Amino acid sequence: MTAGSSDRGRPPRRSPLGVLRVREFRIYWLGASLSSIGTWFQNIAAGLLVYELTRSTLAVGAVNFAQFIGSILLVSVAGGAADRYDRRRLLMVSQSVAAVVGAALAAVTLLGAVTPAIVIGAALLLGFSLAFMVPALLALIPLLVDEADLDAAIAINSVSFNLARAVGPVLGALVVGSAGYGIAFALNALSFMAFVGALALVRPRPQGRAEGDRPRLLETIRLVRSVPAWWAVLVATTVISMSTDPINTLTPELALDTFGGRELDAGLFVGAFGMGATLTALTLTDWLRRRRRALPGAMLVQGAGMVLVGVAPIIEVAYVGMAVSGGGFIAGITRSSVRLQTEVPDLQRGRVMALWSVAFVGTRPFAALVSGTIAEIASARVAALALSLPVLLLAPWVGRQLERPTPPLR
Repeated sequence: MTAGSSDRGRPPRRSPLGVLRVREFRIYWLGASLSSIGTWFQNIAAGLLVYELTRSTLAVGAVNFAQFIGSILLVSVAGGAADRYDRRRLLMVSQSVAAVVGAALAAVTLLGAVTPAIVIGAALLLGFSLAFMVPALLALIPLLVDEADLDAAIAINSVSFNLARAVGPVLGALVVGSAGYGIAFALNALSFMAFVGALALVRPRPQGRAEGDRPRLLETIRLVRSVPAWWAVLVATTVISMSTDPINTLTPELALDTFGGRELDAGLFVGAFGMGATLTALTLTDWLRRRRRALPGAMLVQGAGMVLVGVAPIIEVAYVGMAVSGGGFIAGITRSSVRLQTEVPDLQRGRVMALWSVAFVGTRPFAALVSGTIAEIASARVAALALSLPVLLLAPWVGRQLERPTPPLR
């Protein structure tokens, strides 16, 4: 499905890079990019630190569980907040809270008092901030660009995240190696404040505000279940997210033990995934939005790439697998997000995108524990293969559901 239409009188669609000419979106994008890079400093440093202290992939999984569980616990509250309150200000508050948590973790680490429990606790608090950030951020984008540019805006927004995924882990690993974990955490805190500064300059179009009682989670689920394609999109997002967990949980073991590398190699693993995603978003966005079956096709590509990581005989082949998986990931996530953001009414968009964020982020706590447990029992290779199965097996079903007509909403 495409964002917008080709009706006369509407401005022509921009390319992903062309949409950066829109002032409000450009400022937002620059701030979000810096914040995303800082987040990957945090992610790679936290994973390496806990693995160094415990030598346990399951402990690394516990960090990721803590970081993402908030998206499930707060889904109804966070989604309702994005519909009832100013999304820009909600983002500024959530990013400010995250900056305080990041600064506290940096201080404790620099003082030499950090423990695995403290890292996990900080990840939990950052996750609560993330729970409010994601639905507000996703629901804000349509207020920054014209509807015809939404596809390109979502693609380039994904580029900011995945370019950060390509650059942030490598830079983060270098910072850890040269300056230590505390400096990496401190830079993450500064990046949150950079995003706050950018948001202070942005002036989005007025948003519709939901009135009355706060909608219940079950009501939102019933709304999405009433449209087969929307439900299929959420299922696809869930399994795509689950399949990417190895880049968060397994990379320390893959880099240091499976392939006998260094901390930098852990960053390069994540960077390869992000580079594949970035190149796909920059070069294939227009082509993908003209393909009706782009989402199930992207799922197959993403799963195949993760299979290659699991069977790779040498680390260079595993890098290729990560890049292929990243390309499939960004294609699938962009298509799923665009479908919901263009079809769901603005008054309900925040709560539906909160449900989408649960599918995208909230499933990762359990995926982290599953992949960490499998790695402890068998190996990181087996865990990567196991996490690729859901996205491969469900791709045909998703394709069939997307072809079903959309019923009228009540």
